[in-house]
Amino acid sequence: MRLLHVSDLHFGKSIHGVSLLENGDQGFWAERFLNLCDEVSPDAVLVAGDVYDRGAPSGDAVQLLSRMLTALAERKIPVLLTAGNHDSVQRLSFAAPLLAQQGVYISDSLSLSPVLRHVTLQDEYGPVTFWLMPYVFPALIASVLGEDCPRDNDGAVRALLAAQPVDYSGRNVLIAHQNVTANGVEGIRGGSESMVGGVGQIDYSAFDGFDYVALGHIHAAYPVGRDTVRYAGSPLCYHFDELRQPAKGPLLVELGEKGAVPRIETWQIAPLHPMRELRGEYAALRDQLLNDSGRGEYVRVVLTDCRVSQEISGFFRELLESRESTLMEIVSEYNRYHDVVAPERDAVEQKSMPELFADFFVERLGGEMPTAGEEELIDYAAFLVQHGEGGVLPDPKEIERLLTFALGQEGTV
Repeated sequence: MRLLHVSDLHFGKSIHGVSLLENGDQGFWAERFLNLCDEVSPDAVLVAGDVYDRGAPSGDAVQLLSRMLTALAERKIPVLLTAGNHDSVQRLSFAAPLLAQQGVYISDSLSLSPVLRHVTLQDEYGPVTFWLMPYVFPALIASVLGEDCPRDNDGAVRALLAAQPVDYSGRNVLIAHQNVTANGVEGIRGGSESMVGGVGQIDYSAFDGFDYVALGHIHAAYPVGRDTVRYAGSPLCYHFDELRQPAKGPLLVELGEKGAVPRIETWQIAPLHPMRELRGEYAALRDQLLNDSGRGEYVRVVLTDCRVSQEISGFFRELLESRESTLMEIVSEYNRYHDVVAPERDAVEQKSMPELFADFFVERLGGEMPTAGEEELIDYAAFLVQHGEGGVLPDPKEIERLLTFALGQEGTV
């Protein structure tokens, strides 16, 4: 069985005020991905969360996903899709039973059932069952499994999986959106993943027994612990830090019979606007740009020998625009001076609800990162704000814990 594994599409994403949807980057990628499907003829497409960049996506972002799913359905390619922390499970799973009739399967909210949605497909070796686990956290899992559920992410996910009717004698594929690590060691992250950083870790051994684990959440592409527990990474660079990551691209996974080692291959899709960072002294960067032929790029300039002036920023901006490129950001590291001339606009609007809660927490504590317990409360509060309109009733005990924590931060307890 041939599977194409992608994740973290973030349709509707903006970088430094530039909409990757309006500028054509994400639509271009979607078309090239469909071309790839025509070339490799997958038996299914796995989408491991963060389909949208916001819980309430724009109409254009919804239309792009609609076009992509419709095109896959027309090709008779089943889609197995799970919700990430940037997605609203309720919005994403709208009309899920109807979509399933067209071969598009979307994860359910745990508030509807503790049993993960699962779908079985067939190949020449027999059945393969796909388990769709949306982004989860301990308080959410405890709300369906009961108070005896472990309060840490690793333990809670293990309890959730133990409650599933998985027949491990057959072939099983898990599609999940979580922070998965190997023995507590994190892999490569990008600057757009401000909520990961050591919190909510789940050890890869929690997924022992699954023949392949299609992961989303981390924007780099790499295996975790074993080759068959994999992050596909984001399809595009969503932060200049991500230029340092290994090559991105859909993963083509070929499952053989039970016990056979899957074959995994990366298929790169060249972006519409490549990203590039230029770092060095002003004169050297000026000469480099005057003499190179790069066009249609997103560029970040980092000066190391002088501060940014209007004249310098104007020179870079005009030169790049003459080549249909965009100066996304220009900063100076001279004497540790960071003067951002082209600041990122709409930065707050681009962040997910848990990220906004976490930013407030970190600011109040002078830069200290939340503990695992505090991160659980942050996730739960964000979940209630983001999904409360979907009919999810808050757990009174969790509300009490949130209030006790909040009042303690104000010094009134």
